[in-house]
Amino acid sequence: MSYWVLFIGIAVVSWLVQMNLQSKFKKYSKIPTGNGMTGRDVAIKMLHDNGIYDVQVTHTPGQLTDHYNPTNKTVNLSEGVYESNSIMAAAVAAHECGHAVQHARMYAPLKMRSALVPVVNFASSIMTWVLLGGILLVNTFPQLLLAGIILFAMTTLFSFITLPVEINASKRALVWLSSSGITNSYNHAQAEDALRSAAYTYVVAALSSLATLIYYIMIFMGRRD
Repeated sequence: MSYWVLFIGIAVVSWLVQMNLQSKFKKYSKIPTGNGMTGRDVAIKMLHDNGIYDVQVTHTPGQLTDHYNPTNKTVNLSEGVYESNSIMAAAVAAHECGHAVQHARMYAPLKMRSALVPVVNFASSIMTWVLLGGILLVNTFPQLLLAGIILFAMTTLFSFITLPVEINASKRALVWLSSSGITNSYNHAQAEDALRSAAYTYVVAALSSLATLIYYIMIFMGRRD
């Protein structure tokens, strides 16, 4: 019963964090930076200021779908960021460029996360069925659940490696936003607040994954009870 309380609690916290992020997105999307630079302009300037000229800035559909793709070296900005001159757009664009800078500087946690992507993709494609079968056959074929736990552990590890990658990208973004004059004493705290709210989503995701992993381990350990 305590496990269900934990899972429900994590689900509620996750929902609250998402609602808070969307609220901050709407709020800071209405506040201009003051220099008229769009998210695209900010991204290009940050890349060039860091000596990066082989990364393309493009737009992707949806909201909060911004990401950096190290495979084809593209900073993909959502529709609400690409053409917006808001403080939120500047913060998000700089954050994604922070990943590009990490890539160019060979930041170790990013390299580790990138190396895990194929493993996590494979694990995610079969993990649900392996875990389901493992739980159903836990007393007759416990090795199947153990295999599922190992697969799930890969995704949990990925979630925790993601944390320093995201936090470091935000730190790089905030330092550059201030030093380049994109933000000032009036709006820098807002950019910081926006990126902090986004970081919370990764923290909750990692803790949720860890709690679920522990739950499966407890089932495996108590299979003979």
